[in-house]
Amino acid sequence: MPSFVVQRNGQAASAAELAPLAFAGYAHFTAMQVRGSRIRGLDLHLDRLRSASVELFGRALPHDRVRTLLRKVLEAGPANLSLTATVYSTAGEFTAAGTDLEPELLVRTGPAADGPQGPLALAVVEHERVLPAVKHVGEVAKTYLLRQAIRQGFDDAAFVDHRGRLSEGTIWNLAFWDGTAVVWPEAEMLIGTTMAIVRRQLDLLGVPQRVQEVTPADLPRLAGAVVMNSWTPGVPVHRIGTVPMPEAPSFQKVLHQAWHAEPRTAP
Repeated sequence: MPSFVVQRNGQAASAAELAPLAFAGYAHFTAMQVRGSRIRGLDLHLDRLRSASVELFGRALPHDRVRTLLRKVLEAGPANLSLTATVYSTAGEFTAAGTDLEPELLVRTGPAADGPQGPLALAVVEHERVLPAVKHVGEVAKTYLLRQAIRQGFDDAAFVDHRGRLSEGTIWNLAFWDGTAVVWPEAEMLIGTTMAIVRRQLDLLGVPQRVQEVTPADLPRLAGAVVMNSWTPGVPVHRIGTVPMPEAPSFQKVLHQAWHAEPRTAP
């Protein structure tokens, strides 16, 4: 029977192989939802793995190799699942060695997920991720700030940078609505695959969108807000800090329309 698995370079990962990784934090990953053994935005996931590998390791696995390893892990599981592909080097961390080593690929599958229904209340926290353009592991601050926000009565946290600009959430991208156009915050952040999918499909649908700086002071002039990640193209947000955000069903509709317009492809 198909089951959820952990594979290292296409083979079942042993405890001996996984043990060093449990104590390591120099790696990057991409996360995706698989439906019908197919993936939305596969090209974006592959490009993310390549660019992050070049940034961290100075070299990257070829796309064809990654596709082969993804196909192998999907063959072992159900048609609908969550998948995380992590790239690391056997040289480990706290060393300058390893630039001559080919990166390794660790792939884990688990139950399919759709994310929370919302609406969410987000605390506003000053925080800037190290290497914000890379989806890297070992980010203790994100979990810490999430838990701090929950203790304060919020559901999650949104980050502002040292210039006071809203950037992203703990595991989310932020998007706003001005009543007619989608507004993406301008700041240093991770460009999520769902965000990139939605942006290119909004262009094809002819929906206006723009990138601009958004501060907490700008929020009362906006007509809606969401968070998005690999789970979903839009969880509504009803409050950011002390500012209530209006319901925006038309905003939700256009985001989901853009998301569903993106075809799923097999690796």
